[in-house]
Amino acid sequence: MSEWDRQRAIERIEELVETVETETMPVPVRELWVFGDIALGLDPVERLDVYLTKDILLTDEPDREAEFIDSHGIEGVGKTVSAEWATEHPEYLRATPGGYAAPEKCLAAHLLAEGEPIHLEVCNASFEDNVTQRLEGAKARDSYEELLDPRGVCLWIDGQRSDTAFEKLRAGEFVLPTLPDALEMLGLEEKEAARAAETVEAYRERQSGVSVRGDIV
Repeated sequence: MSEWDRQRAIERIEELVETVETETMPVPVRELWVFGDIALGLDPVERLDVYLTKDILLTDEPDREAEFIDSHGIEGVGKTVSAEWATEHPEYLRATPGGYAAPEKCLAAHLLAEGEPIHLEVCNASFEDNVTQRLEGAKARDSYEELLDPRGVCLWIDGQRSDTAFEKLRAGEFVLPTLPDALEMLGLEEKEAARAAETVEAYRERQSGVSVRGDIV
């Protein structure tokens, strides 16, 4: 699967919101945004970019960790991901290379199907805060490959779906600047913004299938 027509992409987003609303998640999810092609009104949508704001799991059942170490060889269940969720969905349990339960990988396994042209960003910070943080980090390193495209649309927050945002998304009514212009609005100089945008777009074009990035701000 290399792309979706716009209607199918919006239906897929609605399915993701429905899943987050109604099913037990590995960690609490607070916000769901889309950015990139779907927010810009493009048709077809070559890649669906989704941003989730998650809360850190502070209390669950850490005493159950040993159970999942024995059964799956994965540490951290009940600490970094919900033991209730892992019990309901053990097939979606994923770990870091070090063998510790990874919330972003667990969310991707639960929400996305193999091969879908979807990129999932997972962070404890809101979309807008993370856009700023990533931009500052990219400027400091002079490396823009994983810059977060600031042209986002919030569709779901704190359990509430934005019907207005969905209506505008379906109608392609969001008026958003080009990526270089958006980056200039955030403080980059014109030439730097153009170079950063080219880097982001080249990086994005190299991606295929499901990709996921976890971030802590």
